[in-house]
Amino acid sequence: MKKIIGIVLAVLAIAGVVTFMVIKAESGYTKVMTAKVVRQDLSTIISGTGQIKPKTYVNVGATAFGRIVELNVKEGDHVKKGQVLARVENIQPEANVDAQKAAIASARTDVASFIAAEKTAQANVEHAQADLEQKTLDWKRAQSLFQQQLIAKQDFDAKQAAYDLAVATLDQSKAALAQSKAQTDSARAKVTNNIATLRFNQDALNKTVSIAPFDGIVTNLPVRMGETVVVGIQNAEGSTLMTLADMSVITAEVKVDETDIVNVALGQPVQVTVDALPNRTFTGEVTLVGDQALLRSTGVATSQSTTGTEEAKDFKVIVTLDPGQPNLNELRPGFSTTAKITTAHKTNILTLPIQALVNRAPGKLDASGKPIPDAPGAKAPAPIQGVFVVKNFNGKPRAVFTPVTTGITGATDMEVVSGLGEGEEIVTGPFTTLRTLKNGALLKRDNAKLTPGS
Repeated sequence: MKKIIGIVLAVLAIAGVVTFMVIKAESGYTKVMTAKVVRQDLSTIISGTGQIKPKTYVNVGATAFGRIVELNVKEGDHVKKGQVLARVENIQPEANVDAQKAAIASARTDVASFIAAEKTAQANVEHAQADLEQKTLDWKRAQSLFQQQLIAKQDFDAKQAAYDLAVATLDQSKAALAQSKAQTDSARAKVTNNIATLRFNQDALNKTVSIAPFDGIVTNLPVRMGETVVVGIQNAEGSTLMTLADMSVITAEVKVDETDIVNVALGQPVQVTVDALPNRTFTGEVTLVGDQALLRSTGVATSQSTTGTEEAKDFKVIVTLDPGQPNLNELRPGFSTTAKITTAHKTNILTLPIQALVNRAPGKLDASGKPIPDAPGAKAPAPIQGVFVVKNFNGKPRAVFTPVTTGITGATDMEVVSGLGEGEEIVTGPFTTLRTLKNGALLKRDNAKLTPGS
């Protein structure tokens, strides 16, 4: 029994010595996660949320006062240009049109009558003209005979009176013709006036019918059959019958944070997802970048705000979806959407994990990898951006702070412009360790056990 106890105590003593030696060997080492600088494609993507909107939409308002007697569509219906959407009662406008058509027909009859009278007056003028020519010849012949004293003074006076009568008759006939022409012109003017009035009445009648101005979809229908609608006046809005949207060109109107808007430009590719259609992604491009900042709490432009505010602001961005994509016909105005805008894209570039970046004051290491103290009284250098590169000194891995210049940023990685080479090993975590890691610190890789941020 004593022998067994002795063996156990010996084993425990050996284990304690081994443990002590292991702990002593590991003292001064910092456990870290590492990764390699690699080449890959990288994209900078920013997000914005908003809703689906048609490029063109219109509120079809009431253009005539009256009760709705015909409503041919319901919300969600697709309509064609020129299709009758609704009618309001039109008894009075229709009666006005019929009465005006009758007035035009009567006026045209008057014109026909005056034209006939004008022709009669023209014939009278021609008859009087011929009679005057005959009386002129008779009078001239009578003048010659009277000078030769071949006819009596009484006959000469009769010929002269007949000539004067013919002149007066011709003047009278011409006056009658002028009067007939004036009456005809007046009748024609009345026809023109009646036609203009008919157009006015016809327009009033047409306004009782609402016509689709383009192919589209009914997105809002606030009225019902039998309701009375009114026309808008100066200080009061009229009734809205429905909202019609042209869904041939579909857009997503999203809001982008003010810190990201400077990177958004026209033509950038966008991927759009819609909450109502999960697992479906639509493509498009940026077609409008707003220049007015919108208050995030109210959505009102800062130029319209009467008070100053320091709250966060957004900018409006319009994304036009590419035509011909599957499932576009399932989109409806107002669907909530998220747009991912690719503001930059590069291929086959050096990248490093974003979490590897730290700000440190640069320093030098000696041949064994230990930090070289600054000269007495020297001004401490300002912190700069860089990473800790894993380098071996006498067979021991140490953290060497290396300044880097970065470029575009992806979701988890960042472009390396200068400072690092492909394949170099860098420290990526844990986050709490990176916050306090010193230049020249001894390292122990523990990639299998540690996780980012642990």
